[in-house]
Amino acid sequence: MSEQSPPQASGHRRRAAVASTVGTAIEWYDFFLYGTAAALVFPHVFFPSHAQYTGVLASFATQFVGFAARPLGAAVFGHFGDRVGRKSTLIITLLLMGLGTALMGVLPGYDSIGLGAPILLVVLRIVQGLGVGGEWGGSVLLSMEWGKSGRRGLMASWPQLGVPIGLLVSTAMVRWMSSATGGNFVHWGWRIPFLASVVLVAIGLYVRLRVLESPAFDRLKEERTVVRQPLWEVIRRQPREILTAAFVRMSEQAPFYIFITFVLTYGTEHLAYSRNQLLNDTLVAAAVGLFTVPFCGYLSDRFGRRLIYGIGILCTALFTFPYFGLLDTQKTGMALLAIVVSLIFHDIQYGPQAALIAEGFGANVRYSGAGLGYQLASVIAGGPAPLIAVAILDGTGSSTWISVYIIGCCVCSAIALWLIPHRDTSAPPAANLVEQRAQEPPAAPATATAE
Repeated sequence: MSEQSPPQASGHRRRAAVASTVGTAIEWYDFFLYGTAAALVFPHVFFPSHAQYTGVLASFATQFVGFAARPLGAAVFGHFGDRVGRKSTLIITLLLMGLGTALMGVLPGYDSIGLGAPILLVVLRIVQGLGVGGEWGGSVLLSMEWGKSGRRGLMASWPQLGVPIGLLVSTAMVRWMSSATGGNFVHWGWRIPFLASVVLVAIGLYVRLRVLESPAFDRLKEERTVVRQPLWEVIRRQPREILTAAFVRMSEQAPFYIFITFVLTYGTEHLAYSRNQLLNDTLVAAAVGLFTVPFCGYLSDRFGRRLIYGIGILCTALFTFPYFGLLDTQKTGMALLAIVVSLIFHDIQYGPQAALIAEGFGANVRYSGAGLGYQLASVIAGGPAPLIAVAILDGTGSSTWISVYIIGCCVCSAIALWLIPHRDTSAPPAANLVEQRAQEPPAAPATATAE
């Protein structure tokens, strides 16, 4: 890769950050849209013959399928991201996610085709999971690998903005259609936000096609150090980094899906809040995240990833009982406070999280290693969290043990944070596996070859 002037490099850096953020926001829009619909709509459309909590459990179970597919998407697209490049892989994941979401918008309900409706819903949810599973690693790397070594926390946090942006836009669309269609929202109004994904994907493709490939990946090709089997290589050599990446997310991801998905069921069915009120509160919290996510990424550059992340873990654990206590007052202002503060404590972890995880892997296995570790959390944290919360509430009628569950997740993350291997975060972002191997046993000659 030829040397670029500072203005050129700065322009490419901004373009990479924008492309990563826009694309990720669209994919999270699709993913969060499903979560909102799973709480408010799908029990009525796809599981109408079930009792109230059984229908909600069945709906959240289909949501979990998407989480289960995310590690597979990370493995498949991580391989191609480390072999072919970040940019081309990200275009495929964006198309896959958009296609799955748009097709949900025209999917017949149970009343029309019976069991075929939930079966097709599960298939499309798997497509969504594969797409978002392959998306995160590439988006973070495209932005982080264009960044300066002293600002990787901030650069890697820009794609993380896709979460509050996606949550903000998806919730706003549902809120808007809920008001515009009234009683018809459950019948057909919910479909419009899903169909709107087609327009968003077109915008995302336009942005992503204009960005250049990551300089770190270009350097790997120049140095002829692209790994033939990156997934196997990183699993074999860095299992600790993969597992700690998954478990360190438990305090962030499990509470998050309770705070944005389960709360809709808990608030409307158990506490008699209005659907639109909770959606409005979520909109406010998502808007605050537009500031807190990159700010916490910046703080991690100044004070260290571990310190900022550890503060987020502690705050989440301490707030879980007050969170449900505020909701249980059934007062509008208290509910807003609970939802906004809960997501701020999430953002303290989410801002530095991308750099914390990605810096543990060399550039030529980074897409595979970081993506797989990140998405494995979906199976142990994000996916089962709403299911566990609904089961606890149905069995006990109280939020007490849900709070205990969240605290348990925080304990697991604190241990994982302590076990994450220390890395020199001031090293150039293009540092690759060859450099890491200096103090490791030599690999078999066939594991790394030039493309």
